[in-house]
Amino acid sequence: MRLTPAAAGGIGIDLDRVDLFDLDLYTSGDPHPVWDAMRAKAPLHHQVLPDGREFWSVTRYDDVCRVLGDHRAFTSERGTVVTHLGEDDVAAGRLMTSTDPPRHTEVRRAIGARLTARAVASWRDRIRRAVVRFLEPALDGGSFDLAERAHRLPMVVAGPLLGIPERDWDELVQLTAMVTAPSDPHFQHGSEAATLAISHHELVTYVTEWVRRRRSDGGEDGSLLDHLMSVRAGDAPLTDEEIALDGYSILLGANVTTPHTVSGTVLALIERPEQLDKAQADPSLIPNLVEEGLRWTSAACNFMRYAVSDIRIGGGTIPAGGAVVAWIGSANRDESQFTDPHEFDITRSGAGRHVAFGFGPHYCVGGPLARLTLRVFFEELLQRFGSIVLDGEPRHLRSYFIAGMTHLPIVAEKRATP
Repeated sequence: MRLTPAAAGGIGIDLDRVDLFDLDLYTSGDPHPVWDAMRAKAPLHHQVLPDGREFWSVTRYDDVCRVLGDHRAFTSERGTVVTHLGEDDVAAGRLMTSTDPPRHTEVRRAIGARLTARAVASWRDRIRRAVVRFLEPALDGGSFDLAERAHRLPMVVAGPLLGIPERDWDELVQLTAMVTAPSDPHFQHGSEAATLAISHHELVTYVTEWVRRRRSDGGEDGSLLDHLMSVRAGDAPLTDEEIALDGYSILLGANVTTPHTVSGTVLALIERPEQLDKAQADPSLIPNLVEEGLRWTSAACNFMRYAVSDIRIGGGTIPAGGAVVAWIGSANRDESQFTDPHEFDITRSGAGRHVAFGFGPHYCVGGPLARLTLRVFFEELLQRFGSIVLDGEPRHLRSYFIAGMTHLPIVAEKRATP
């Protein structure tokens, strides 16, 4: 989707005719004026799809935080992603992302202990080496498709942490992309339903086989997947099926936010050379550049919950059992929270209040690793390249769940050494 609205404010938009499941709105259109209009005129919006499925949407920052933060009112145990609307998650109560506290908290705490900012800091040098190798092909001054290549970057970083051999990285990157964007021609295999079914089966099977091999050889490698085998929920260890499902969830999380934040933020810098100049002149701005990039791109642009009972929110009522979509991409452009929200400003005060990693119990467990990876990436990018220009039109991901690009051809010029 375009990250800069063609017409901020949503003037003249008929919200009764808006289709938030129209993939063209995200691939070649622009949802930001729609979200602007929804925040102003319909903070609780109801839509019925042609097949009878229905959902309610919240677009204001405070309402998004309430839906994601209050698991007693809005449960995760029927599904959390809009691609599964209308079908309860068969892994609910076992898959970490589709589980409410207290079980969710028990599993998350054990995994999160390996992914705190302090824990991942020891990976900085390894991440830097991976980023340097990633950027090397762009140093020759030729065309470099940043978005296409960036899909692999998170696995280059997280693969060793997870205990996954390099020979499997490309396959897993492809499978996770199929899960998150099953309608994009770049990743689609048959219908959307078939793409989801194939990718889900292959990913769960991969982790299941990984666990089986680890149990049979009896070894330990200290990886995160290996750690999952010792996690307990309540008084019992996770079953092999639960380990496989949570491993699947971790793989998805590792490959969703980072690549699209990288390409979306670089595009924002290309479109605003003065912001690029500021970042190159003052490297201390890089942490804030990362936060503004996360806010600006909002790669995971929504999450879904289900109302446990009739819930008043946004000036209306979501009935018990109703699906509610919390639009992250809208919350991160809410003018009540961010001054001039449709401006990309690496000196913005309070950029870190974004909800790009979610909010509440399901806040992204891999957030510290993603932040570190992004900081190292932009440190190396800004140090190595003096100018970056487009070498073709960006191609946007065909997805209403993930905001990103499949192609971003660039040409980068080496930065002159002092």
